[in-house]
Amino acid sequence: MRRDPHSYNDDTQAETASIALTARVDFAARVLHAEAELTFEQPGAGTLDLDTRDLHIERVSDSHGATLPFTLHPAEPFLGARLSIELPPDTRSIRIAYRTSPDASALQWLEPAQTMGGKHPYLFSQCQACHARSIIPLQDTPRLRIRYTAELAVPKALKVVMAAADRGRTETGESATERWEMPQPIPPYLFAFAIGDLASRDLSPRCRVWAEPGQVEAAAYEFADVEAMIHAAEALFGPYDWERFDILTMPPSFPYGGMENPRLTFITPTVIAGDRSLVSVIAHELAHSWTGNLVTNANGEHFWLNEGFTMYAERRITEALEGADMASLSAALGRRELDESIARFKDRPQMTRLRVPMQGVDPDDAYSLVPYEKGYFFLAAIEAAVGRAAFEAWLKTYLRDFRFGAITTEDFERHIEAGLPGALAKVDARTWIDGEGVPAAAAPPRSARLDAIEALGGAAPPAEVASTWNATEWNLYLETIARPAPHDLLNTLEARFHLTQSNNYDVLVAWLALCLQSGYHAVLSRVDQVLAGVGRMKYLRPLYTALAKHPGTRERARVTYERLRAGYHPIARQMVESVLREHA
Repeated sequence: MRRDPHSYNDDTQAETASIALTARVDFAARVLHAEAELTFEQPGAGTLDLDTRDLHIERVSDSHGATLPFTLHPAEPFLGARLSIELPPDTRSIRIAYRTSPDASALQWLEPAQTMGGKHPYLFSQCQACHARSIIPLQDTPRLRIRYTAELAVPKALKVVMAAADRGRTETGESATERWEMPQPIPPYLFAFAIGDLASRDLSPRCRVWAEPGQVEAAAYEFADVEAMIHAAEALFGPYDWERFDILTMPPSFPYGGMENPRLTFITPTVIAGDRSLVSVIAHELAHSWTGNLVTNANGEHFWLNEGFTMYAERRITEALEGADMASLSAALGRRELDESIARFKDRPQMTRLRVPMQGVDPDDAYSLVPYEKGYFFLAAIEAAVGRAAFEAWLKTYLRDFRFGAITTEDFERHIEAGLPGALAKVDARTWIDGEGVPAAAAPPRSARLDAIEALGGAAPPAEVASTWNATEWNLYLETIARPAPHDLLNTLEARFHLTQSNNYDVLVAWLALCLQSGYHAVLSRVDQVLAGVGRMKYLRPLYTALAKHPGTRERARVTYERLRAGYHPIARQMVESVLREHA
């Protein structure tokens, strides 16, 4: 039986316990020449179905070196190709020799010119949601957690970093081999590595920041308070179970704000604003160490269990470090972003449920803030109904009981009903879990600072007031301005606050999107700079959408994308192309 709509895994077959990967990284050909040894939980026999995408399978053998018959079936959209291997009785492990494709969806290969240093190439992986299969033939479902070792051969001038424990480096001639081990079991989408010209700075005994040499000092300054975040999170959720929390500052083409790979979180360079104003991204990825990495959704239909819980945990960390008002501001901005995401799915309202029907749906196409923010407001409603003390006590048992496990929404419901009887009924959980949109009874977040912003009614704020605003307040203010905005107002804001030159991307992109939606084309050159300089989808989506919607800039959107396409990550390309199709 296939229990994951995004995997060929059959739960009647042998299950992988660990993977040993050996690979030579070929930057010239943009491929990995690799061998993966899969060891099973119990000896298996008969057919074993693995997930692959664009892999060239060269040979499959058992632990004694005997060749095993296999069939690589035709590829299906977004699932890839099923690799069926026939196991003789009592098979404990198999070896698969293969190479990846230059177009592997989990890998982005950067030329030296695309890096800050400009001298060496760079490679990084991004396996969520189901892209690990383009690097390794495996059972690519979060339902089955694995341990792994990896041995990567690279040019000696480059450094490998991995979401695993460092087991040493040896050098021979012009090549270096780095060895890694992940001792805790992880879902496959958390397999992660990067290779490039990298330097590091220690932030604490268990936290180190990595970046290109020209950026490492700025990154170390920006993330200096990470240890305080870890302490706050441990006080809320229990001990940190992953030993290290290192951070890799990614190249600008990284498509997400962050990726919660255990032991090595990936972070977009757009959070380096110079004033630590955007480090809530770090709080979110850290929170995943408990909600998502420790307790994982069993498949994509229950993705809210990862992200809704993590938004709740992030805002609790924010509250502990910055106060309740800041957490409320974050929630207020989240509610507005949730409403925008729901509006985007007006033709597919089923995608606004928490438990989403995903059969036949590409998880990258379904990606939105709905599971994040609707999941958060659902959990906040339960907390309000039962009281914080009771909710906190239940949450700690939830994290303990499902530790290093993968669960479904049904598992969550059974657990919370046992720990907090009647809690789901108090908030009408069915309307949250299986209903579309946001339940009418959902309480909007409030704070005095939000009230002050809304009292402006979209008018230009006095300079002395806005000088105290953080990035969240600026975002909330810009959201209050009606579209299209009067050009006189935009001229006033630009003259008073120089928003077009902001180094805070959250503020800058919100401002540029407002200008584009208002036909205020004085910002077009700055829009071009942003689109050419970053690949984070949070910023690409609103800017390309605003360009594509306006008749005067629609062709500009298409031409700009064609010019910049090669520098974007494959996942970002897919998103931008969907935006351009929608508004063609």
